[in-house]
Amino acid sequence: MTRISHTSDGEFSPHDAVLITGAAGRLGRLLQRAAMRDGTGALDINFRSRARHAGPAGAPEAAHPAPARCDTLVALWGRTSGSAGELAANVSLVAKGHALARACGARRLLHLSSAAVYGPGRALAETAPLCPGSDYARSKRAMERAVARLPGDDGIAHCCLRLANVVGADSLAPGLRAGAPVTLYRFDDGTGPLRSYIAASDLLRVLRALAQMPPRRLPGVLNVAAPAPVAMAALVAAAGQEIIWRQAPAQAVREVSLDTARLRRLLPELTLLNRAEDLIADWQDLEAMP
Repeated sequence: MTRISHTSDGEFSPHDAVLITGAAGRLGRLLQRAAMRDGTGALDINFRSRARHAGPAGAPEAAHPAPARCDTLVALWGRTSGSAGELAANVSLVAKGHALARACGARRLLHLSSAAVYGPGRALAETAPLCPGSDYARSKRAMERAVARLPGDDGIAHCCLRLANVVGADSLAPGLRAGAPVTLYRFDDGTGPLRSYIAASDLLRVLRALAQMPPRRLPGVLNVAAPAPVAMAALVAAAGQEIIWRQAPAQAVREVSLDTARLRRLLPELTLLNRAEDLIADWQDLEAMP
């Protein structure tokens, strides 16, 4: 049975196998609910947050006591908005995450990057050129570069997860929660935005599977998404809400979709939700939990 615990004081059981930082954020809360709902699995998962910390969610303090051992650290913490200076915390957290992983004795350190590092495009593979178009995306590219500069002789395998939009933790989520009409851009071809998505419960399953993999098999970067992109309009419709269409401005991005062939090769037995109706149903089920 999976033991799920959440702490704010840094105390962990020596049996913890996976430590996920940044538990106080939107995504962290969804992952905790998914773990509580599933309740079964081969790994112990510990969620960590620092609710009283003034910086990015889950960021460690210099005087923070060292935790007990974990095999895998998932660095979920970081900033998703703010000025370029504030977003630079995503880079400084790399060294802090590495120090925490060493203190834990972790063999794997999974860094949360973003599909935003690619910029617009269709079926973007891990080898595609990076063209970040926002301060947030640029901070994630800089984060990946900082990861690449970490020492490779300390027994820790690093993997940057270029994460797709997570249903319930993306820019569409506030509109879906409000229960009011949702405004979307309509492009010249009559379609709306198309994005790669993943359900929070499926993301947790991916993290669990990666945490069971021999560290030497982890790639340096990995796209994490459902196999096919999803129309944002389909998600809104599946949530039973009205769409207000607005003509897309020239700078609007119609499609950002990821090639997930590497993920499928790495985890061939993992089946991920892909229909808008299933993605929304999964999110609504998590939202309904206390």
